[in-house]
This record gives sequence, structure tokens and C-alpha cells, in this order.
Amino acid sequence: MVDACEVHHILLSVVSGWISVPRRSVARAALPEPVFWNCERRRRCYGLVMRYTLDELDAFLTVMELGTVTAAASRLNMSKSVISKRISDLECTLGTALFRRNAGRIAPTEAALRLTERLRPALTELRAATETAALEGSAETSLRGRLSIAAPMSFGVMYLGPILASFAAANPELELRIDYDDRARDLVQDGIDVSIRIGAIRDSALIARKICEDRSVPCASPDYIARHGTPRDLDDLHNHQVIAYSHLANARLWEFGQETRPVLTPVRSRISLNNGEAIRDFAVAGLGLAIVPGFIVAKELASGRLVRVLPEIASKTVPICAVWPPVTPMPLKLRAFVDHLVRAFADGPPWQDHPVDRTL
Repeated sequence: MVDACEVHHILLSVVSGWISVPRRSVARAALPEPVFWNCERRRRCYGLVMRYTLDELDAFLTVMELGTVTAAASRLNMSKSVISKRISDLECTLGTALFRRNAGRIAPTEAALRLTERLRPALTELRAATETAALEGSAETSLRGRLSIAAPMSFGVMYLGPILASFAAANPELELRIDYDDRARDLVQDGIDVSIRIGAIRDSALIARKICEDRSVPCASPDYIARHGTPRDLDDLHNHQVIAYSHLANARLWEFGQETRPVLTPVRSRISLNNGEAIRDFAVAGLGLAIVPGFIVAKELASGRLVRVLPEIASKTVPICAVWPPVTPMPLKLRAFVDHLVRAFADGPPWQDHPVDRTL
């Protein structure tokens, strides 16, 4: 478990590339010109004992994440002048610039990049420890603080909304930041506490808990099949147009079978999109074959607007998991949210209420 001493040690070690001890011996010319504080103030800071606040660190990390003081002020619900002062005070404490101004924009210095890389996970653990201690030592059981959640766009819009809303209603003291995005985010770098991921978890450093699972469904519209026929086998897929998912590393390979024994089949595509619902809509319009998670096409399969192809070939099982960076102790707000997700899907995925057995 990290504590304030560890955070203090990180600050000292990160800025050591700029400053040596004693600080009065440092040549002023070696320091880059900071954005948020002037030279006179910097001179007055030499020789002071290092003191900082978590508010200053939070402001710094938020500016690093969002890229501007304006965006950070909006996120933290405070004025730009307060954000600037907190960063100025932190720079004064460290004795080094964290940002430089370039063409009207601020850019992080090398010290800022090093500090962010090491400080973010340490600060996450520190918050977790203090929040847990506060709750355990209090008669109140309400969750407090801030929880940042990321989820894929289609899954979030179609199925997570009511689940997240009920969690928010049950925890009125907890601030939630919810981001729907189909990209695989760097949770530590982006300051995300927990993310919902669909598919195999590639980052072994993350902790994962399975919420439910789904299957990829190869499908097409009846109109497309009437014009082009149905693929006879995997090799025949090469003779068909497919609609590709551009966020995949190799969108021109379709995967079938189980994860331990995958079968990869090359396909050709004229159209690629970065969202599953958009792929579904193009498939309904008869523009090609598509392979998408069942939760996206369940209603279309049930209504007959899409039909499954190659039903005799096992499609890929897709786990849907909550993932988060390792932190000890696990924050109560994070544990409560993950438990809430698991309970919400305990009776099975809601899209399985729609039959998906229409085939051609």
C-alpha cells in the first residue's frame, strides 16, 4: 500500500533529473522557463522544504490528461485561475517547470511526463487507502469521491445506461465520470478507474472480472443473400464483400472457433467503420456480410432484418469484463461498482431474450 511518504519520494526522484541537492546550488539557467510562475517567485522558492497538496497533484494530472487548463477547470468545476495557481505552487515546490507555452498552447516538459507516469498509480492507491479508511472509521456507509468509468459506445448506449443510472441513484455522494468510447484506453494514463472491455484482455497488468459473455455472429441481410448467395464455407467468404471493423488490428481476418483454437479466415472489404451499430446498419442495408457481437444484432436477427450465415461453424465466444489497474486496497467505490455490474447481469445478458436462430 502506498502512502504519502511514497508519493513524496516519487516527487523527489522524478524532479532529481532537473535539481540536485542542495537546491541553492542549482544554476538557474538549467531550469526551463515555467508557464505558471515567474522568475522572482522561483528564486524565493529555493531552499524551502518540499510541501505540496493532493489538490495540486490532482490539478496537474487533470491538465496532463485533458491537455488544457480550460478543460481541467471544467472537469474539476473550478476557475482557470485556481488551476493555474495550483500548478504554479506545485512547480514552485518542485523547483522545475512542468509546462512550457508554445504557439499559445501548453506542452508538458520531460519532468512532467516522468512525474505523470509514476505519480498517477501512486495517487490512485493513496486515494483508495484514505477513502477506505474514512469509510471504515465512519458510521456512514455512503460512497464518496470520484469514479471514472469507460465503456464501448454501442454496449454503453444499448445496455449500460439503466445500470449506471441505478448505481448513481444509489450513491448520491459519489461523483461519476462516464466515457463511452470504442477505443481501448490506457486506463492509468487517462485516469480511468474501471473500464468495460469486450473480447480477450490483452493487457496482463489489468485485473479483470467477467460480467457475462457473448458470441460473434456472422450475418447478412436477406436482400444481400438474394443477390449474392450465402457463403458455403469459410473459404467461400473470400468471394463476398464484408463490412470491416476498423478498430481491429487486422480487420481483414475473421476469427471463428474458441480462443484456444481460433480459425482465422481472410476476407475482403470495401467498407470499414469504427462502430458496431454502424456496421449493423450497413449490413441491414445489404452492403455486405458482417461479423458483430450478438448484443448488437439480436433484435435484427429476431425480426428477420438480418440472418445468420455459416451456422454450422462455431463462432467466437466473446467475454465481457470489467477491468481496472491493480490497486491495494481495492477502493470500496470500485468494488461496489463492479459488484453492481455483476448483479445486473446475474440472470444472463438481456439481449439473449431475442432468439438468434434465423439462418440461411
